[in-house]
Amino acid sequence: MSAGKHRKPVHIRSQLFNGIMILLLFVVTVASAFASHRSRKEAANIVVQIQRADYEGDRVALKTLYQQLAAFDRENELAARVRYWRGFALWRRAINGFNEKVDAPELQQDLRQAIEEFSKAIQEDAKSIDAKIGLLSCQGFLAYSIRQQDPGSPEVQSLLVTVRQLWKEATAAGPENPRLRWVLGPMVWNIPPEHGGGEAKAIEGYEKGLEAIRKTKTNNNDPLQPSWGEPELLMSLAWSNLNRTTPNLDVAEQDARSALTLVPYWHYVRDILMPQILEAKRKVDLNSTNVPAK
Repeated sequence: MSAGKHRKPVHIRSQLFNGIMILLLFVVTVASAFASHRSRKEAANIVVQIQRADYEGDRVALKTLYQQLAAFDRENELAARVRYWRGFALWRRAINGFNEKVDAPELQQDLRQAIEEFSKAIQEDAKSIDAKIGLLSCQGFLAYSIRQQDPGSPEVQSLLVTVRQLWKEATAAGPENPRLRWVLGPMVWNIPPEHGGGEAKAIEGYEKGLEAIRKTKTNNNDPLQPSWGEPELLMSLAWSNLNRTTPNLDVAEQDARSALTLVPYWHYVRDILMPQILEAKRKVDLNSTNVPAK
């Protein structure tokens, strides 16, 4: 019997080869999906830690977590969200730094890096309204910080032009976005009433943002999807009612306590804002008891 009689027919060898290739493709696809799921889970875990570090005022942790997220910024499926949260970490690191009187150069460095991250997030996903909101806020804070050092800096004017354009774009894309209302609040507060701003207008914006986020509140099981805002809006309402021309200290305290109910470990509200409110109330009570009877 010749050796050729033991060879498998060509069509059988072809079927065997195709079967092996299909099996390999299946294995690769499953492995890729598993790796993607694991990457998403790991990135989401870091995001949860970033949000907690922000509330705790832990600037060191925010920088570390920002660096850790870099491991995921080249994964196509996660790139836009990872860039957003890297920007978020540095944005909040700067905001906490303002509260702690950190030196301006360090704050500005954080803000510039955050601007870069938010800009890359927008490049990855042009429809990312939340990245645009973060970018808008960072540009505004950077302009404020530079102006504190050098009021005549030409960069301030350039930044303000960008802020106005981003304000316009973000408002057109998501006018009811509660995070946008929170970011715009401090800017509106400092605009004279005759130009459409002022204390009352800023407070109105915070209240509308709070109403909107409570109406649309869902159980968001994806930490990579921005859904923050309710505690921040309550904090801003508390600050505003403390610092308005005619303070409403009872409402300020109520809003601050509501924020702490949501985030009991919020360093700024618990250790800075609430003591300010209670001290203001103490002074009012002291003055009222010292008023001579008529």
